[in-house]
Amino acid sequence: MAKKELQPSLNTSHIPAGKSWIGYNLSRMKSQRQLMWMSFPFIIFIAIFAYGPLWGWLMAFQNYRPGIGFMEQEWVGLNHFHTLFTDPTFLRVIRNTLAMSLISLFLGFVGSIGLALLLNELRLVLFKRVVQTVSYLPHFLSWIIVTGIVANVLSTENGIVNVLMTKLGLIDTPINFFAEPKYFWGIVGLSSMWKEIGWGTIIYLASMASINPSLYEAASIDGAGRFRKMWNVTLPSIKPTIIILLIINVGNVLNAGFEIQYLLGNGLVQDVSETIDIFVLKYGINLGNYSLATAAGIFKSVVSLVLIFIANGIAKSLGEERLI
Repeated sequence: MAKKELQPSLNTSHIPAGKSWIGYNLSRMKSQRQLMWMSFPFIIFIAIFAYGPLWGWLMAFQNYRPGIGFMEQEWVGLNHFHTLFTDPTFLRVIRNTLAMSLISLFLGFVGSIGLALLLNELRLVLFKRVVQTVSYLPHFLSWIIVTGIVANVLSTENGIVNVLMTKLGLIDTPINFFAEPKYFWGIVGLSSMWKEIGWGTIIYLASMASINPSLYEAASIDGAGRFRKMWNVTLPSIKPTIIILLIINVGNVLNAGFEIQYLLGNGLVQDVSETIDIFVLKYGINLGNYSLATAAGIFKSVVSLVLIFIANGIAKSLGEERLI
């Protein structure tokens, strides 16, 4: 019944009779003109710094050489895109990027939602605030610091992980985690979750704060315990927030990162540590092949845009919240 009541807000039934959709929205914009003027500087900023540089995409269709007039460059069509998709190295970095991004996405969502549910059940306000503050502080650390912490924790010399595993009898000799490719994706995923779990938790806690307390009272009358309330009341109530954040993060699935892979990676784990961004730096910019680097960037942007529309369309078909 709740979905049926909300459905009219998703169509044009709320528009007054005799008024067109365009006219209705123009009148709304006029009534909110102060907000429109306030947003105008940000629109200009985005237009200049986000959309203005897109003319540089033309380099992907040229053999671009610095020092020559832009329109005097040699035009090569889709040659650089053909080079990308026939290069085994690029196909390998796509695999690495997708794997690390999906692992980080899964761990990030599960960790943030789980921590938010647990904090929401705490009744000691002071302890709750301390845990929340401690958990989101790593978000403000640079990846340089985070990778240094990770390297020390996993070190073969007095690293806490190796020390504990040795003391517990799980291993006989310390493991060199940064020399074994099978550990690298897990290290990246867990490090990303540790860094961002607190920040994601804040969003879910804010969503939980808007849940009607009468829903919990009704669940208590029906004999529901804490875990049953989490499952039947809290999670369904924050589902719109989860869907919106999932759509946004799906668009970033090819942005697995650069710093952590670049700083923790080495020749021994190169086959699993290189991402698209590292490929752009290593085989594009460092070699002066700016056209190839631009083509790889266009590929990332187009795929991200397509994924956002697909995820948004799926959410729409299921009657869930969506971006557009």
